[in-house]
Amino acid sequence: MHFRLPLLASAALIALATPAFAQTEPAEPEAGLDDIVVTAERREERLQDTPLSVGVATGDGLRQFQAGGEDTLLSLSGRIPGLYAETTTGRIFPRFYIRGLGNIDFYLGASQPVTVIQDDVILEHVVLKSNPVYDVAQVEVLRGPQGSLFGRNTTAGIIKFDTIRPTATFQSRAQASYGTYNSASFDAGVGGPIADGLMVRVSALVQHRDDWVDNTYAGFSADNTQTPKKDAMGGFDDRNLRLQLRAQPIDAVTIDLSGHARWYEGTSTIFHRAALKRGSNDVSAEPRDRVALDEGGNNPQAYDTYGASARMAFDFGPVTLSSITAYETTSGSSRGDTDGGAAALFPVNGVPNGFGQSRGNIRDLNQWSQEIRLASTGTGPFGFQVGGFYFDNRDVTEFYQRGFFLTTAARNPNNWVRLRDVNTSWAAFGQAHYDLTDQLTLTAGARITEDTKRTRLVKTANTAANVVTYRGRTDVRLSSTEPSWDVSLLYKASDEFSLYSRVARGFRGPTIQGRSAVFNADFTTADSETILSFETGFKSSLIDNTLRLNATVFGYRVKDIQLNGNDSNGNGVLFNADKAQAYGVEAELDWRPVPQLTLGLGGSWLHSAIRDKRVYAQVCALNGQVVCTVDNPTIRIGANTFAQIDGEPLPNAPEYTLDLTARWEQPLNDGARVFIATDWNLQGYTQFTLYRAREFTANGNFEGGLKIGYAPPSDAWELSVFARNITNEKNLKGVIENYMAAVFNDPRIIGVSLSGKFR
Repeated sequence: MHFRLPLLASAALIALATPAFAQTEPAEPEAGLDDIVVTAERREERLQDTPLSVGVATGDGLRQFQAGGEDTLLSLSGRIPGLYAETTTGRIFPRFYIRGLGNIDFYLGASQPVTVIQDDVILEHVVLKSNPVYDVAQVEVLRGPQGSLFGRNTTAGIIKFDTIRPTATFQSRAQASYGTYNSASFDAGVGGPIADGLMVRVSALVQHRDDWVDNTYAGFSADNTQTPKKDAMGGFDDRNLRLQLRAQPIDAVTIDLSGHARWYEGTSTIFHRAALKRGSNDVSAEPRDRVALDEGGNNPQAYDTYGASARMAFDFGPVTLSSITAYETTSGSSRGDTDGGAAALFPVNGVPNGFGQSRGNIRDLNQWSQEIRLASTGTGPFGFQVGGFYFDNRDVTEFYQRGFFLTTAARNPNNWVRLRDVNTSWAAFGQAHYDLTDQLTLTAGARITEDTKRTRLVKTANTAANVVTYRGRTDVRLSSTEPSWDVSLLYKASDEFSLYSRVARGFRGPTIQGRSAVFNADFTTADSETILSFETGFKSSLIDNTLRLNATVFGYRVKDIQLNGNDSNGNGVLFNADKAQAYGVEAELDWRPVPQLTLGLGGSWLHSAIRDKRVYAQVCALNGQVVCTVDNPTIRIGANTFAQIDGEPLPNAPEYTLDLTARWEQPLNDGARVFIATDWNLQGYTQFTLYRAREFTANGNFEGGLKIGYAPPSDAWELSVFARNITNEKNLKGVIENYMAAVFNDPRIIGVSLSGKFR
């Protein structure tokens, strides 16, 4: 894997396109905390005045977690209370969970109850959700059902990224870091006016890591490409570029044009077969930097993504008309040894066992979205927003699967499928707020949405002689039209303290799982799910604005919840359960006890449970033998064993998370400053599967980071040394059940970082 030095050099020029650093007098540390301004209701307002639960991370705070080349999205996991993220399909396919609601399905066409929005553009397909965030100003996580104002419906919540926009004055910033495994990251943006009423900003992100995982397998390889190799996997090159133009031909018109591109090459998730031993989830004996894979070609992964958007706003005085038009396209492939090791090294009853190689390709994906919105602009007691939304996603995907073969002649070149997926959605929505008194505000919104999905099987998985053996459905279409709504009350006891309550209903449209056709199994489907959610909380600014404490208690019930289990091949199976219920609490504290010290503490606690005595999930098994320790009641149907999942928590829903940050700044006599910053994240009991198995859980995972640095009197730049995962924890992050395979977090990265802001 080669580091793209030409693009890195070009990106560096972006940040250095200025004659000199800004020479400004260093400011003494502020005594109080800065106000946080959010756009969770599509208008700028203080976080403390927003009548719903919103978690916020600043761009500078997010970049601290990514100095070692970490995935820009996965690094958010646990940093905002109630948000969890993971992947078993590499950097190209993150999965998000808010308040325990998510989807563990690794299918390229899977739907998720968490929506990602970047600069007002809905990113719905799972690959598009992996678009890195860079040169970002702020991240907002809107917890609970969202439908009245943002794009498509979502039952869990929204992750909303806002990048730094073009400005009427010259501004630029950059951060570069280098560390272990030749991990390098460069995140920069530069912009300003280029003509009267015309502004530009160019942003770039370049990340690289060398391969660092050895493939030690020295036996037979079905495709003759798998040989022992040092530093065979684990690296990546992730190159991103964005251009934004803002035009204001007259004061009443603003036009924002944006285009971006991503070129990614890396390694898909590495599974360590038999890293989990029966009866235990201890993975300490498994080396993180060695694996024996007989298939998958060392798990290559590559995607190219392009997108463009046009945002236009027309100010008519009492109202503003806005239009957001966006297009996204991507194509690529991901290949891997999905059983996590050489089948001959892990036989069952003396027989090599495993579906060694899997490959998923997106040949062509095109997503269009269009939103029109009319919003009032006055500051009186009444305000409103109304609009319409249309969404169209079409893609062609291919899936390959083959097992371990004793001779290359046994290879079946026809064992793959091609699917065409179409997802269209339209909606009409509106929201209004009214000040009942000077202190009490009522907000209500509603949306009607039609969501339609269709999957067609256009190429079946045939025999080596190209004989069709598939007998399932080849064309499935599902559609649903549902209302969503929310009502909230905000009581401002003072500028420093407010109370709010919110009740909301949302839904997720029906889902089709077509990948199963690669095993000659029929499609599986799930009907729409609906959620009713309640939350009550307070927001406060105390002790002369040196302490900010916000907290929320919540509860929800999801009817006909969509779940994903596995069949005997480890292939995803969709189904609905009667319901799932959950309740919990989230809290965030920021405190500046003295001007030099800033502390942050965030935490969440969650209790979730699936409620359906009739639903069973297939458990871990090879050749009909259960290979893990299942603690649920089980039944046996034919050669397969199923566990009752009634009462089990939602998968990948941590019981609690804690996040601690601290930063101390010490001014020096010459006006310079030194600082030390640290962050720690702790994750409670987490179950990776629908059923309870002693091996497929984690409890007490934690990671910590440290940064020590210096800034000169001008405060124009900052030089630091850093460590990510400083204690080199090896945390279990995911599993492949049938093969007792484990997925680990990134190793320790130690390095140096240089950042600056230029005027």
